[in-house]
Amino acid sequence: MELYINKIAHYLPETVVPNSYFKDINGLDDEWIYSRTGIKRRSKAGVGENTNSMALNAVEEGVKELPYPVNEIDLIVAATYSPYDTVVTMAHEIQNRYRIEHARCLSVTSACSSFINAMEIAEAYMLAGKAHKVLVVASEHNTKYANETDPQSGHLWGDGAVAVFLSTQAYSEKDARILSIYTRGMGHVGKAMEAVRLLPKDGGISMPEGRDVFIHACHYMVEALNKAGEECGKTLSDLDYISSHQANRRIISNIARQTGFPEERFLMNIEERGNTGSPSCMISLSENRDKVKKGNLVGLTVFGGGYSCGAMLLQF
Repeated sequence: MELYINKIAHYLPETVVPNSYFKDINGLDDEWIYSRTGIKRRSKAGVGENTNSMALNAVEEGVKELPYPVNEIDLIVAATYSPYDTVVTMAHEIQNRYRIEHARCLSVTSACSSFINAMEIAEAYMLAGKAHKVLVVASEHNTKYANETDPQSGHLWGDGAVAVFLSTQAYSEKDARILSIYTRGMGHVGKAMEAVRLLPKDGGISMPEGRDVFIHACHYMVEALNKAGEECGKTLSDLDYISSHQANRRIISNIARQTGFPEERFLMNIEERGNTGSPSCMISLSENRDKVKKGNLVGLTVFGGGYSCGAMLLQF
């Protein structure tokens, strides 16, 4: 069975926070932040916005010119580590908004790799014949939980959402065929248990072991791409573009040096969006979609706290 992405849509809040904002908050200036992260600005949810509302905005954009009625979707998988509501999930709120009566709905979390995990769950349902048209949505409201005074990570976070519509049929030449999806949990690796935390009532989101995150992200995002390639007979040299988790420009530069893959062929938005968490790799692909031509092979790769990694290969 072949699986296709029929539509990708994203949503980013209108509010933009420049690096200069943090000078009086945590003492870090624009040059320091940019040289160490590659971030100049980050998106921030406005008053009244939340994880679910951003997801709904991404879906609203996605249903425009969707090649089939949205109520034909039979599975909705939501991905987030910063939920607005842990009972009424994004999936259920989308189902309610669009009256998608016959869909299974569920939510998945695996830190910043949650989106790729959600895609793999969708793949499994489809290959089992339990779903034929699927909506995968990822959304993060990082700034809800960020401590802006924290000089370690308070300046990293951005907010945003992405909606991806999948089916077992290609509807246009712009559709992407999913060649492979690979994920792996790594709770036993390094300082996984304390490296990145989100404790809503105890300090919010923090990254006390950033160096450990950096080291393992650089290694396992490459390994995940290689594993995904092995599943479909592809190598890194076959890729036209890579869209990685947008956590830190230095991680992307390190991966480029490790692999010899040209840095200019990484699809990036970290400079303008900050770290938007689990949807970041697909938001970056969505924002750079005009660069990707028919026949191009694109690899997505992610690393999340906890730890976890994943990758996906798409043939456009």
